[in-house]
Amino acid sequence: MTTQQAELWQKIRNFSLDDNSVVFKFSDRVARENGWTKTYSLRVIEEYKKFIFLCCITDTGVTPSDSVDQVWHLHLTFTKSYWVDFCRNTLEKEIHHNPTKGGEKEALKFNDFYTHSHQLYFEIFGAIPPEDIWQDNHTRFSDVDFQRVNLKKFWIIEKPTLPIIRITVLVITFCILGLFVQASGSIFMLIITGIVIIVGLLDVVIKAITNKNWDKKEPPQKDNDIGSGCSTSSSFDSHHGHSSDSGCSSGCSGCAASGCSGCGGGGD
Repeated sequence: MTTQQAELWQKIRNFSLDDNSVVFKFSDRVARENGWTKTYSLRVIEEYKKFIFLCCITDTGVTPSDSVDQVWHLHLTFTKSYWVDFCRNTLEKEIHHNPTKGGEKEALKFNDFYTHSHQLYFEIFGAIPPEDIWQDNHTRFSDVDFQRVNLKKFWIIEKPTLPIIRITVLVITFCILGLFVQASGSIFMLIITGIVIIVGLLDVVIKAITNKNWDKKEPPQKDNDIGSGCSTSSSFDSHHGHSSDSGCSSGCSGCAASGCSGCGGGGD
C-alpha cells in the first residue's frame, strides 16, 4: 500500500457499522436476516470493509462475494450511516450500487471483476480471501437463486446434493436385486445384494464429503436480473448526500452480482 492508501484503509477499519447506543445493532440485523452466527457476521462485515477499500483503489473493477454483497445491501438501507458517515466523511467519495443490465457481456465482465477482486485482495492484504466468505467464481455466479421467505409460515428443508437420476438408479437397483433374492432364496444373491448396497452407500458418502462440485455446471451466461452494480464519484450533493454526475467512472452493473469501478490512487 501507498501511504495514502494505508491512511484510507485505517479510516475504513476504524469505521463502526454498529451503533452502541441501540439494542439491535447492525451486526445483529445482518445475522438475523441471513441466518448467520454473530461471529460469522462480524467476519463478513470486516470483509465488506476490505471490499470497499479495494473498490476505492482499483483501476479496473472489483466484485464482492455474495456474503459481502448482503452486508453492502443492508448498509445502503442505513442511509445516513452509508451516504454521510461512510461515503462523505470517511471515503470522501461515493460508492453507488446500480441494478443489473443483464446479458452475457455483463456476466463475463463481472466474472473477470471477481477474479480481479481475489488477485487484488492478495496483493493488498497478503492473504487469500477466506473461502467461506469469498467463494470460487463458479459458486459465486451460479448459487444465486435466493428469495425472501417468512420463516413463521414456511419450513426450510435442504435439497439433497445427489442428482435425481443417481438416486433413482440406486433405488431401482436395490428393488430389482431384492426381488431376485426373494424369488430365488439364494444366499449368493443375498451376498451380492449386500455388497451392492454397501458400495452404493459408500459412493453416496464419498461424493457428499469429498467433492461438493461433482455435478458442476458452467456459470449461467443468460440474462439474470437479481444482481446489481456500482459506480464511484468524488463529489457530493450537499442536500441529498449523493451526486448527479458520473465522477471518475461511468458506472457498472452485474449479472447475478454487483461490483464497482473506481478512480485508483487510494481514495483521491
